[in-house]
Amino acid sequence: MGKYTGFMEFPRIDRAYTPVADRLVHYDEFILPLAETEIATQGSRCMDCGIPFCHNGCPVNNLIPDWNDLVYKGNWQAAISSLHTTNNFPEFTGRVCPAPCEAACTLNIDNNPVTIKTIECAIVDRAWAEGWIKPQVPTRRTGKKVAVIGSGPAGLATAQQLARAGHRVTVYEKHDRIGGLLRYGIPDFKLNKTLIDRRMSQMRTEGVEFHTSTHIGIDLPIGQLQSNYDAIVLAGGSEQPRDLKVPGRELKGVHFALEFLQANSKRVQGIYLPDDQFISAAGKNVLVIGGGDTGSDCIGTSNRHGAKSVTQIEILPKPPEQENKALTWPNWPNRLRTSSSHEEGCNRLWSINTKEFIGDTKGNLQAAKCIKVEWQKDAQNRWQMTEIPNSEFEIPCELATLAMGFLGPTQPGLLTGLKTNANLELDPRSNVQASTEGSKAYQTSVPGIFAAGDMRRGQSLVVWAIREGRQCARAVDAWLMGRTDLPR
Repeated sequence: MGKYTGFMEFPRIDRAYTPVADRLVHYDEFILPLAETEIATQGSRCMDCGIPFCHNGCPVNNLIPDWNDLVYKGNWQAAISSLHTTNNFPEFTGRVCPAPCEAACTLNIDNNPVTIKTIECAIVDRAWAEGWIKPQVPTRRTGKKVAVIGSGPAGLATAQQLARAGHRVTVYEKHDRIGGLLRYGIPDFKLNKTLIDRRMSQMRTEGVEFHTSTHIGIDLPIGQLQSNYDAIVLAGGSEQPRDLKVPGRELKGVHFALEFLQANSKRVQGIYLPDDQFISAAGKNVLVIGGGDTGSDCIGTSNRHGAKSVTQIEILPKPPEQENKALTWPNWPNRLRTSSSHEEGCNRLWSINTKEFIGDTKGNLQAAKCIKVEWQKDAQNRWQMTEIPNSEFEIPCELATLAMGFLGPTQPGLLTGLKTNANLELDPRSNVQASTEGSKAYQTSVPGIFAAGDMRRGQSLVVWAIREGRQCARAVDAWLMGRTDLPR
């Protein structure tokens, strides 16, 4: 702990955004970083608690007090070394992670946590700029070959760790570029895709091979991989969206959120996309159904298209403006969160259920018929939803995006083939069954096949995917070699 009174002397200061009018005309990142001197000051606010709750708040268990202190003392190169011991891709989490570490910070008891996420991002950005981040090429090769299916954060973390352990690693991706939902699911204004390309370059030097446009189970039989590799890791995303089966769902203008976001991301990244495959919000009243991060991304994208209006509805009640710290800290609290996309222009409604989509005679979406609902606990203390009589209303919209979460990994191809031919077991939520503990950690019911990330745990955060990828790599290495030196 460098400055014992730092948390009392200095207020919390975080990164700012460029003005809304400026950022709506492009798809670049718009966060204004703090000066290095201010980052050091913010690092001095860390109290180096006897029990650092931020460690457990962070899924990858970042050594947060350590690199806060190193930044305060100006030892940035040691800070990136410390950061990389637990997180392969801090430039991703420093941009898109919701920062559960800050919710767990002791200083969050009075709503002034250390700006952990900002410090993390500053460390890795400076490290790249200074040339401190270099490939870690293994000094020996094991002769073992591992196939990683899926190139999102879980797959990339798994691949990088196993390559550094000396294994020959090949990553297979069904899309035309590497990155999974990092590439096409998260808008470019939140995560510049050159960050993915830069890590790919590092990983290639470390020995990882990448194959795109290869859908395992469809373009390439999974049995062929089983014959050619010593181990296989299933690291695909949770991409089966939750549908809204109401009258009018078939109307033109009703789309899954990921369809809308992926089409836009491809255009932004310079990939040719025919007009009939592009979903435009320009000049339209847009309805976003779902109140999570994916819905927020639809809002920001719609506003950049030039939407006439954007309305977001959520079936759950409006969260409290401020959580009860005595009941929630240091856990992740349920409270109202307003994203940068919300600030760019959006009407937000809660406790709203969609009953029907209304179209014109040509099958084009015109409006959504909605109803207000209320939530109450039943005799078993379970929340139950009831519709409020005579509360129906319509929301005009020519584009509706369904951002209501995901039900699990897509089944056709890879998983269907493994279930049919190898008795692959799924859990009750349709994810691949695999434990995270014990001698069979991350192993599926099929010998030699492992699972990590959203494919195993369901829809989750980028930081959880990185954690699972790292831990899965350790499990694979131990299974192949009988022992492992890889960290968890």
